[in-house]
Amino acid sequence: MRKMTEQNLRDAFSGESQAHMKYQIYSAVAEKEGYPNVAKLFKAIAYAELVHARNHLKELGGINDSVANLQDAYNGETFEIEEMYPAYKVVAELQEEKGAVRSTHYALEAEKIHANMYDEAKKTVMEKQDIELGTVWVCDVCGWTHEGDAPDKCPICSAPKSKLLPF
Repeated sequence: MRKMTEQNLRDAFSGESQAHMKYQIYSAVAEKEGYPNVAKLFKAIAYAELVHARNHLKELGGINDSVANLQDAYNGETFEIEEMYPAYKVVAELQEEKGAVRSTHYALEAEKIHANMYDEAKKTVMEKQDIELGTVWVCDVCGWTHEGDAPDKCPICSAPKSKLLPF
């Protein structure tokens, strides 16, 4: 693939991915505000944006087998842990942006867990086995992720158990 086309597809993938997430968030806001049909519209268009992103990623050769996908996910989490979030947090601290310090801290701590989960899953999949997985809990405040029993409060942000969502 020629460089300009590749860069265009990367940019399009990024834009479609952001639109998908943004519309999912907007859908939840509309639902909470009592507009179920607006929420449905956002969900439908969010899915269309996901289709666009998937098509672009496929053309870029970014969809592989589960071992490669787990490695790619692990690499992304590791980059966020080692480089991205520490740097973002330092800038937020220097600029005294308390909300940004908090959100980067939450993400950094959760990404450490995600990287470990992906690494462990990859080891199992490399043996041609599926992972054993019970209920996975995700904190709706900070993104903390845990497999097993839910604690009484989130260990990262201290949110109550009611903010821990089961998957």
